[in-house]
Amino acid sequence: MKIRIKGNSLRIRLSKSEVNQLAGEGYLQEQTAFGGKTLVYAVQVKDTIGELSADFVENKITLYVPRAFIIGWPVNTIVGFEADMPLNENDSLHLKLEKDFACIDATTEDQSDNYENPNKNC
Repeated sequence: MKIRIKGNSLRIRLSKSEVNQLAGEGYLQEQTAFGGKTLVYAVQVKDTIGELSADFVENKITLYVPRAFIIGWPVNTIVGFEADMPLNENDSLHLKLEKDFACIDATTEDQSDNYENPNKNC
């Protein structure tokens, strides 16, 4: 699971096995240690929502995804989902959940579990 945060934007990318795990178990979690503290980030399937939402509680970011979005996601061609979650009357948090594609440029990162990049012949 990869997480990218920029301003009021949260983007999470999942490998093939992570998409399958989310569809089967309804939950994924990773963590990053920072000295004496740990940042935890998770994706959780929920039956009671109609679009992506998120919260940040006790050093844990959780992105919630509607169960309806996940049904069939491991095998269909849908790349991902996004939504703007209102924070107050002036601000929102842009949320994205996507399948992770293999990079088409040189990289040392293991990409064996990523989805085939549709732009590989560009």
